[in-house]
Parts: sequence; C-alpha cells; structure tokens
Amino acid sequence: MDPFSALADPTRRQIVELLASRGELSASEIYKQFPTSPPAISQHLKVLREAKLVDMEKRAQHRIYRLDPDGMAQVQLWVDKMAEQVNARFERLDELLQAEQTRIQRGDEKK
Repeated sequence: MDPFSALADPTRRQIVELLASRGELSASEIYKQFPTSPPAISQHLKVLREAKLVDMEKRAQHRIYRLDPDGMAQVQLWVDKMAEQVNARFERLDELLQAEQTRIQRGDEKK
C-alpha cells in the first residue's frame, strides 16, 4: 500500500504520532489509546505495516510496534521535495514583486 494512502486515515496518523512520541509499543498498549476495538486497531496496524511505515517484532506473546525509519524517510523525502518546489515558487514570486516595487518606485521618483 502507498504510504500516503495509509496516512490518509486519522486513526493511522494518530498511531504514527503515538509511536513517534513514545517509541516501541506493544499492540495492547496501542489499543488502550483508542476508543475503537482492538481488531479495528489491528487492521490499522496491518495497513501501516504493508505501507512500510511501521515494523512489528514478536516478543513472546507480544507484538511490538515501532516506526520503520526507511519508510518514514521516504515520506520525508517526498515532503522535502514538495517544500522545495513550493519555496522555489515563492522565491520567484518575491523576485517579481521586488522588481515591480522597484519599477513603481522609479516611476514615482520621475514625477
């Protein structure tokens, strides 16, 4: 699954935020943070695993979840790329506005 499709759901975003702030958590610790049923949270965790946003490790009877650094890095790369493009457009706009302001000021000086 595409990581952005996985992150489109608010519950899944909350799970990612929870893991980002607390680090490794067992499935039961994650379930306790949500009003929805454990099977519903389990499905959300499955989607996040398939999107490679979280890793799961079995320890005895527990399933321990953590963010997948590689998957999160891919999301970050895309976000950074989009930010660069937006910033480049704003920089061009700033240049045009500065040129227009300079042109107007020169016109005002002649009057």
